[in-house]
Parts: sequence; C-alpha cells; structure tokens
Amino acid sequence: MNFLTDAKAIESEIISTRRALHKRPELSYHEEATAKFVSERLRSMGIEVRRGVGGTGVVGTMIGAKKGRVVALRADMDALPVEEAAEVGFKSRERGVMHACGHDTHMAMLLGAAKILSNRKNELRGTVKFLFQPAEENGGRGGAMPMIEDGALQNPKVDSVFGLHIASAYRSGEIAVRQGALLASSDGFKVRIVGKGGHGARPHEAIDPIYVASQIIQAVQGVSGRMIDPVQPFVISICSIHSGTKDNTIPDEALLEGTLRALDESTRRFAKSKVTKLVAALCSASGAVGEVSFIDDAYPVTYNDPATTVAASRFLEELSGVKVKEATPVTWSEDFSRFLQKVPGTFYFLGTRNEAKGCIYPNHSSMFKVDEDVLKIGAASLALLAYRFCAPMSKR
Repeated sequence: MNFLTDAKAIESEIISTRRALHKRPELSYHEEATAKFVSERLRSMGIEVRRGVGGTGVVGTMIGAKKGRVVALRADMDALPVEEAAEVGFKSRERGVMHACGHDTHMAMLLGAAKILSNRKNELRGTVKFLFQPAEENGGRGGAMPMIEDGALQNPKVDSVFGLHIASAYRSGEIAVRQGALLASSDGFKVRIVGKGGHGARPHEAIDPIYVASQIIQAVQGVSGRMIDPVQPFVISICSIHSGTKDNTIPDEALLEGTLRALDESTRRFAKSKVTKLVAALCSASGAVGEVSFIDDAYPVTYNDPATTVAASRFLEELSGVKVKEATPVTWSEDFSRFLQKVPGTFYFLGTRNEAKGCIYPNHSSMFKVDEDVLKIGAASLALLAYRFCAPMSKR
C-alpha cells in the first residue's frame, strides 16, 4: 500500500488548494471564509462536516467500512499580521496579512489526506476526524481549547491525534519526529512598576520606576543563568519597555513585557514563581510597587506520547524515499499541545528548506516560502498515520 503514490496522483490539486488559501489569509478568530472553503471541500468528498466548533473551527468525520479505532488529524487555519514581501504568483491579497507560518500548507495537506482516505474508505478500519483549528497564533486561549470544550474529540471519542508543521529548519522532504517534549510552553507576562514621579535633577525626591525596571531586567536573566538546571532548555526574554515622556522627568510607572519558554512543566512553574518573587523583592527594596501578570491559558509544553511516537516513526518510514530523523526540541510553542493533553498523539515537522528555490527564510518571516514539492509527502504521511492507527493493534 503506497500512500505516497496516492498523494502524487492528486499533487496538483493539493498545490492549487494551498495557493487559493494563501491568497486569502485570515487572522485568528476571523477564519470564516477559510472555514467555508475547507467545509465545502470535505463535503465534496462525502465527509460529514460540523462547522462553528469552538468558534470558526471545522470538524470532518469519515467512518470507514470496517470497525476500528478513532484517529484525529489536525491543521491550523489562521494567518499572521505580516505584509508579504516574497514575490510569488499567488501573493496574499489581504494587506498586512500573510500565511507566514505555513498554515495554508497544513490545510492543503490535510485536505489531500482526506481525499486519499476517502478513496480508500472501503479499506479503512475505524473513523478519521479532520480537525481544522482556528487561532493557533493567538498564543493565549488559542483555538484548540475552545474546540475541545465544544466536543471536537468526542462523539466518537478520539483514540489518537496527529499533526504536522512545515519547517524551514529541515531540508525539503525530511520528516523530523521526537518522543516527549518537542515544543516549549509559552508564558507571556507583564511587569507593572509603580513608583513616584519627579524631576530628573532631584531623583532622591522620587521613586524611579525606570531604575527599578533596569534591576528587574538584569535579575530575571539570573533565573535562566543561575536558578534553572543548565541541562533544562529554558528561555526568558524581556522584549518591551515602556516608560517616560521627557528627558528631565522621572515617570510614575514603567511597563515591561516578556516571554518565558520551558520544555518541562515543573521548570515552567518554578520560573514563573521566581520571576514573581524577584519583582516583588526588587520593587520593595526601592519603595516601588510591582505587579506581575501572566497571560491566562498560555500554551503548555507540546509533549509527544512516547509509545505512539515510536509506532508513528516506524510507519512513516514506509514512505519511500523520505528521510525520517529525530527532531531537535525548539522553544517555539504550539496550540496542538492542548490536544496532546487530552489524547495520546504525535506532532512532527516536515522540512521545506530548499536553497535553489529560495526557501530559506524562517517561519513568521515576510519572505517565508514553501517548497511545494513537499506537500504530497505531508498529505501522504497524515493519511498513512490515520490508516495505520485506525486499525486495531492486531491488524497493523
């Protein structure tokens, strides 16, 4: 059984689907036209469709001819607020909005997988659910949690879940898989420092929030440098500072914003606690008041179930000519982590780096390009995993 051959037969359709979606990107929670597009494609394959799941989410359900397990495949739908700079014939028509992270390719590949599986429906043991998720780029509540709350993993209950992400860090056609932690948690935070304004010439009469902010910026670097086990991947970055209006006026307040990334949930909790305590101590020492707030519902660590991932890697090696390798953990974050908290599964990378085609820019770049030759591999890999994991253990 050669799913890559099946994907090659519909390659032109997968590519044209990707280009159509690329032209009309939509931001998080506004994927109405995108949801309509994927729903119509699914229905044209005879797949039952439910729209409005957790907002703009779409769930397609295909029941095979034989009894088996339930597998979910996921693609994200939203684009980024980025003005496209790459010169392609299907450039975004929405000013300031671009599929700069490859979600257009994820949808095209999942629709391709749905087409492959629908053509093999009479052979399929079990049920496949196709999850088209909104708001992955939101970074807070996201789109996976609302879909889960709206029953996306129920009726029938999902046994395994899989998803992939296009990645310029790997060469075109490579598939990178890893057991355990693959992507980091993401905790955005704000530090509000309330001091007492005054004249820059008489700082002793004021409580300078900028001075306190500078101490906090230095101190939080010690969380990663001196308080976290050095073998634990961890990042903390202050990325925004706002304070003051004039060169000779000490302001009343300062606001810092940053991000905290960890590949271990206990490290994540420890670091958040340390940041909160450091801010309180440093503000108190200077007579200021500090408030730390973390984004609610931030994405957890993306953790691949070990047993599922071992089996998935073995199945993916069935794709002739495709190199399956071990992925390197990265401190990006992913809303797919929510699905993995509920159901055993695997998230993996599909390489798209191709120097000859100019596919060298990182995800989220305005110059981001995808080597479309890899789309058939992504579609085949998703279809293969669904087919294999739908079958009872004795039939695999």
